[in-house]
Amino acid sequence: MIIVPLKYFGKWSVDGVEIGDLGLRRYIKLEPRLAPHTAGRQNDKRFDKEEVPVVEQLMNKLMRSGPGKGKVSGKSIRGSKNCGKKNKAYNIVREAFEIIEEETGENPVQVLVDAIQNSAPREETTKISYGGITYHEAVDSAPLRRLDIALKNLVDGAYSSSFKSEDSIEECLAEELILASRKETGSYAVEQKEGTERIAKGAR
Repeated sequence: MIIVPLKYFGKWSVDGVEIGDLGLRRYIKLEPRLAPHTAGRQNDKRFDKEEVPVVEQLMNKLMRSGPGKGKVSGKSIRGSKNCGKKNKAYNIVREAFEIIEEETGENPVQVLVDAIQNSAPREETTKISYGGITYHEAVDSAPLRRLDIALKNLVDGAYSSSFKSEDSIEECLAEELILASRKETGSYAVEQKEGTERIAKGAR
């Protein structure tokens, strides 16, 4: 009996995919599953989300209605077309991966990993109140939070580019991942990371 190794979307293997960031290596799960749908089983145990494959986490981030009360690139993005629609998020990521492979010739999983590493802030600021005075102080970001912020900003950047644009969300997600993997400032996620770290540096 021959056991065929699983691949993402039946096309892309994780063999040879490297994670250079030692802090994120434990939390970026690459192992593909037959169906990228854990159905929220990781919610029963604290920090169990780290066992969810990173590609599925990207799909989950796509199932949002926008950045909440804030704005992305000065735009108030609202809508619920992707909320709860895992199959639609699945198709978006699959098509984005195909575009990435066509444009770069690289493994899209490696591009995603590189984009996450370049978009994950290493430190942030927190508010501290003392004697009626509130001030900001720099703190290190936890690895799991770094991963969450990176994925959130990558998706927000893709939605921002596709909002009121002729480009589809698949094309914008592929472009955002490619730019972030190359650490180019044209990436919304990289820009957010550098801004966060710059503020934290000033609050040390």
